[in-house]
Parts: sequence; C-alpha cells; structure tokens
Amino acid sequence: MLAAILTMAGCVERKMTITSEPSGALVWVSDVEVGRTPVTISFTWYGDYDIILRKDGFETRKTHANIIMPWYEVPPLDLLSEIAPWTYRDNRYLHFKLDKRVEPSDADLIERAAELQKRTFQPVK
Repeated sequence: MLAAILTMAGCVERKMTITSEPSGALVWVSDVEVGRTPVTISFTWYGDYDIILRKDGFETRKTHANIIMPWYEVPPLDLLSEIAPWTYRDNRYLHFKLDKRVEPSDADLIERAAELQKRTFQPVK
C-alpha cells in the first residue's frame, strides 16, 4: 500500500520564463544557451543564476537573478511537498530591458587610439 501511495505522489515543477524588451534576444543562463526571448526553461535548484542577453544593435546585458526558495521547499517541509498527492508549480518570470547600442564617432575612436598609444609607450612600474 505504501508503494502505491508513493507512486501517486506529486512533485515540484520549476519553470523560469525570461522575456526582454525588445524580444528575440539570445539568452544564456549560467553559461548555457537556452534560446531566444521569450523563453521558458526548467530549473532544479534555487539560488543565484548568471544571465546574459544579446541582441544585434543593443548592448549586451550581463546580470543575475536570485531565485528564492518557496516555503514548501524549506527542509523538512520539502519532504512533504515531494510526497504530496498533487503537483506544486513554481513559475518565475524575469524581464529585462536592453539598451540601444550607441556607436562611437570617428573622433571618439581616434581619441581612444591616441590614449592607448600613450599608455603602450609608458614604462611599466
């Protein structure tokens, strides 16, 4: 009877949905490419995730998201949530705004090149 009860037990489904403005940005979560926004992925652990979004014409966004554990995942309650006869669904939504890339002017590039040239020929301390 115990085996039958355990096979009917629910579980915890964890999903993270990442959107961006504008949409269509390529997303990496903890150094794994997961797709283009809007994208929904499963996750297995709570904590800090590194997130990178890239889109042509926009600045690359490097950030992180700290996914906080819900109350039913705190030990020893997590044991009860795993054997409960229903499924817990933990859906997280993250939205990021990408800034338009500003291309430097020719004068800015020449000025930066001159500064680099000066630093190159300075003695190392």
